[in-house]
Amino acid sequence: MRRVELAGEREVTAPGSVGARVRRLSAEAHVVVIEVEPGGVVARHPAAVAQLFALIRGSGWVSGADGEREPIATGEAVVWDPGEEHESGSVEGMTVLVVEAESLAS
Repeated sequence: MRRVELAGEREVTAPGSVGARVRRLSAEAHVVVIEVEPGGVVARHPAAVAQLFALIRGSGWVSGADGEREPIATGEAVVWDPGEEHESGSVEGMTVLVVEAESLAS
């Protein structure tokens, strides 16, 4: 598991845009939203492809290959590499944006 910086890499140049940056993570990707209820867990399993796990609401924990739980908060993200065993959960509940692709920018 590795932490990912979500900050933009280039300015958005559409007319009227101010103070906005964009960062491409993958040219082709599968995107889902996971809602984890308070006390919920997404059980340990291997990532089929590279998987970006970006917390958009709430708080929780994540673990990678070593099984060590690390806290994750709104606005933070991790990437699990293909085949990496991982798990996540939340005491209070969380909403997560998950992007799966053959490769993801780091």
